[in-house]
Amino acid sequence: MIDSLLVANRGEIACRIFRTARRMGIRTIAVFSDADAGARHVREADEAVRIGPAPARESYLDIARILDAARATRAAAIHPGYGFLSENATFARAVVEAGFVFVGPPHTAIEAMGSKLLAKTRMRAAGVPVLPGYEGSRQDLKSLHEEALRLGMPLIVKPAAGGGGKGMRILHEPSEVADGLAAARRLAESAFGDGSLLLERYLPAPRHVEVQIFGDTHGHLVHLGDRDCSVQRRHQKLIEEAPAPDLPEELRNRVRAAALVVGREIGYVGAGTVEFLYDGRDVYFMEMNTRLQVEHTVTEAVTGLDLVEWQLRVAAGERLPLEQSQIRLEGHAIEARICAEDPERDFMPSAGTLRLMEWPEDDSVRVDAGFATADTVPESYDSLLGKVIAWAPTRSAAAARLSGALERIHCVGVHTNERWLTRILRAPAFLQVRHSIAYLQQHAGQFRDATKTDPAVLALGALAAHLSHRESGTASPWGAVDGFVPNLPARVPLTLTTLGARHELEIEFARGQPTRVAPRAGAGPTEADTSRGDGARGDSSPAAGTRVTDVSQRDGYIRAILDDRRVMARCFRDGLQVHLWLGDQHHVLALEDLQSIEFSAAASQGGLTTPLPGVVVAVSVEPGQAVQAGQVLMVIEAMKMEHAISAPFAGTVESIHFARGDRVPEGSELLALTPAGK
Repeated sequence: MIDSLLVANRGEIACRIFRTARRMGIRTIAVFSDADAGARHVREADEAVRIGPAPARESYLDIARILDAARATRAAAIHPGYGFLSENATFARAVVEAGFVFVGPPHTAIEAMGSKLLAKTRMRAAGVPVLPGYEGSRQDLKSLHEEALRLGMPLIVKPAAGGGGKGMRILHEPSEVADGLAAARRLAESAFGDGSLLLERYLPAPRHVEVQIFGDTHGHLVHLGDRDCSVQRRHQKLIEEAPAPDLPEELRNRVRAAALVVGREIGYVGAGTVEFLYDGRDVYFMEMNTRLQVEHTVTEAVTGLDLVEWQLRVAAGERLPLEQSQIRLEGHAIEARICAEDPERDFMPSAGTLRLMEWPEDDSVRVDAGFATADTVPESYDSLLGKVIAWAPTRSAAAARLSGALERIHCVGVHTNERWLTRILRAPAFLQVRHSIAYLQQHAGQFRDATKTDPAVLALGALAAHLSHRESGTASPWGAVDGFVPNLPARVPLTLTTLGARHELEIEFARGQPTRVAPRAGAGPTEADTSRGDGARGDSSPAAGTRVTDVSQRDGYIRAILDDRRVMARCFRDGLQVHLWLGDQHHVLALEDLQSIEFSAAASQGGLTTPLPGVVVAVSVEPGQAVQAGQVLMVIEAMKMEHAISAPFAGTVESIHFARGDRVPEGSELLALTPAGK
């Protein structure tokens, strides 16, 4: 058996692999870039080795540095995790040639499936159904353009060497072909070092169904059931489940058999996933991921198996622990991916220091987390923070258990998507299996945060701000916030801004205890600029305000009876912000500080500053050029996604401050634009 294991990865997958390795008595070794020096996976390993600066190409994608780290720590084996080098045949071969065990398939299998061009050709020959498309060797943009027009719209463009949905472009009209191919090639070269593309007939609303297979070096190959990963945004999976729901039994058997055909065709060893599109009538081979999948956890939940342990045993030369007839699937499991992104700003990736990161802490769900409070979420890598997995005897029970668990996640410091995912899990379309990979594109708006603020939220926010200030301690009686003023009514004024509305409030006291939160006399909610950009107004509280009794705050929760209704919320004070979590809503209420009431005119007029650190990948204009409102001026790549900076109004480009390839800090002014007529 392997006695020491280096994981050539980071984040939650490194932590998850370490967990199994420790249970098996295997020494664990982490690698890290400068951006991850204090990361959780580094803390949890027995040893850790720095492999370079933050850019992945100089650290996690640098084969020589990873092998040097393995030699320095006397590692016996290397596990690639997923992403980075996990499906790089050159890396797999180099690991073995250097004398280490590669915990994954042989490089020949990775090569066979690593290029979608070759994989589709091979699957057609093996009799596996494949969508029409182009996988040819003519890879210049002119030839690809011609092939796209020949196939007709709609089409999907994919990086041939890619995975995880990165770099895909959907083309609906012939006019989109040129720009779509160019953008897909840029990202393919940036993310995978290979600009080859394939074209495929686009099914507008299929489901994504996949099969987990596992092989050993003794010629045994089994499947571990199927999964559904149809809840996707921009081709990135967000909710995955096992088994695939509402799949006809004949089709389920056929898709599992097809997956085994794929595995046998390439002599597969280890964990792999064969992915299909299901259009309601038939299934079509999409691709094979020659690695452990992010969603392997739901297969583990319904089989009771540890797939990482299987990987390690197979890599050590052992036979598969079970034969096909011995594998049992029970109940239903659903996983949600918790990402650092802002659903209210078109899912803009978010980076920064986690002021608070609380995961569900009970036995009802499994949590695979890569980050904790005080950790930094770098802008250099993808946005996955962790995963929450729920199992139950039925699908509806699993969805309910998972949605409840997501409400117990509390995060401050970066924006996250768990509340948004909670609403999806409770949506009738999801529960009735009426969703597809196009579902979120068509219906994402219905899962947005509330656009108005309940008076109870304002009352709780005011009370939480008051109590947190009081508990911080004040040395002077003149600095106390207990509402005491000689010969005057006991009132404490404060102003909160949330969801674009400014609320002037006051807390009334009797005998030192708050009794009411009400609008300040003559005040009402007013519009306010916020970084969220909602432009929504909050509800004004009734003139009488909210009656308060029995209020307390302890263990991070505030409890109160508001107008005879008992309310409890997780609360967290972060400087001038009060965070409240009630059900599927995360409320952020800003306390007014006159010294901080300022904003960037450029940002308020359309975001000519970059919202997070990134790299300029395209500049579409030049100084002196006239532009129209909405015209793309520049493209920024951040956290492995491209973000278009568009003109907020018609005008003339006055100056451009960054060129293609430049790294830009968060909040940097990218260019100056003069409005037309000025």
